[in-house]
Amino acid sequence: MNTRDIVLAALFTAIVIVLGLIPPVTIALIPVPITAQSMGVMLAGCIIGARRGALSYALLVVLVAVGLPVLAGGRGGLAVLMGPTGGYIFGWIIGSFVTGLVAQQFVREGQPALRQFAGFLMASLIGGIVVVYAIGMPWLSMVSGTPFDKVVLGSLAFIPGDLLKAVIAALAARAVMVGYPLLPQRA
Repeated sequence: MNTRDIVLAALFTAIVIVLGLIPPVTIALIPVPITAQSMGVMLAGCIIGARRGALSYALLVVLVAVGLPVLAGGRGGLAVLMGPTGGYIFGWIIGSFVTGLVAQQFVREGQPALRQFAGFLMASLIGGIVVVYAIGMPWLSMVSGTPFDKVVLGSLAFIPGDLLKAVIAALAARAVMVGYPLLPQRA
C-alpha cells in the first residue's frame, strides 16, 4: 500500500462518517436501523476497490471501537460492536472487499455504459447486500436470541432500501469512472 491508497481509504472513511449524519430509521421488527452508511460499502468497493474499500471500513471499525460517535445516530463504542448491529458493522469490511473484487472482475474502461452500470450494480448487490446480510443476520440472531427465521423475515424490510442504495452506488461509480479518469485503478 502506498500513500495514495491510504489517503483514498481515509477519504472514504470520512465519506462513510458523513453518511452517518443522515439520521437512522428504526423499524419495529428488528433492532437494526436503516442507515445510509451501508451504501458506503457499495461506493467504496466500486470506486476505490477491494483492498482500499476494506481498509476504509476497517478504519471506521477502529474509530467505533475507541468510542468515537461515527455511526448513524451518533453511536460508537465497543458495546455497539458487540451488540445486535455488530455483525453488520464487521460485515461492512468484508462486503466492501467483495464488492471491489466483483467490480474489478466485471467492469472495465471502454465497455458500454450499460455494461459498466450492470457490473457495478452486480458488485453492489453481491458485496453490499448478500455478504453483509450473510454476516449480520446470524450475528443478530445469536446476540439478540431471536430465531434466525424471524431475523430473516425482519430483514426483508431492508431489501427495497438496499436495492435503491445499490442503484445509486452503481450510478455514482459509473460517474466517477467517467468523470475522474486520473483516479488510480481500483485496488
